[in-house]
Amino acid sequence: QVQLVESGGGLVQAGQSLRLSCAASGNIFGITLMGWYRQAPGKQRELVANINRGGNANYADSVKGRFTISRDNAKNTVYLQMNSLNPEDTAVYYCNLLTSFGMYWGQGIQVTVSS
Repeated sequence: QVQLVESGGGLVQAGQSLRLSCAASGNIFGITLMGWYRQAPGKQRELVANINRGGNANYADSVKGRFTISRDNAKNTVYLQMNSLNPEDTAVYYCNLLTSFGMYWGQGIQVTVSS
C-alpha cells in the first residue's frame, strides 16, 4: 500500500502565501512523477504542477510565476510553495504520485483564500 500525507493547507488572505507538503510512504518503488492537483467547488480536478525525479517541473498556466513545486527524493516528499494567492486558488488540493505500479492520491487538503 501507498500512503500520501498532506499538510500545510488553511485559510489565508489574498496576496499571502502557503506551503503544501506531501510525504509518501509504503510500497513506493519507481516513482516517476509527483505533483499536485486541485478541485474547486463545481469544477473538475485540474493539474496544478508536477515534477519528475530529475527536477523538471510542469505548471498550469494559471499558477506560473506564483507557485513553485519541489521534491526531496530522499524523503519521498513533494512541496508546493504558493505565493500571491488569490480567491481563484481556493480549492481542495490533492497530492498525486505516479509510480511504475500505478497512480496514487492523497486525501486532499483545503486551501481557502479570502479577498
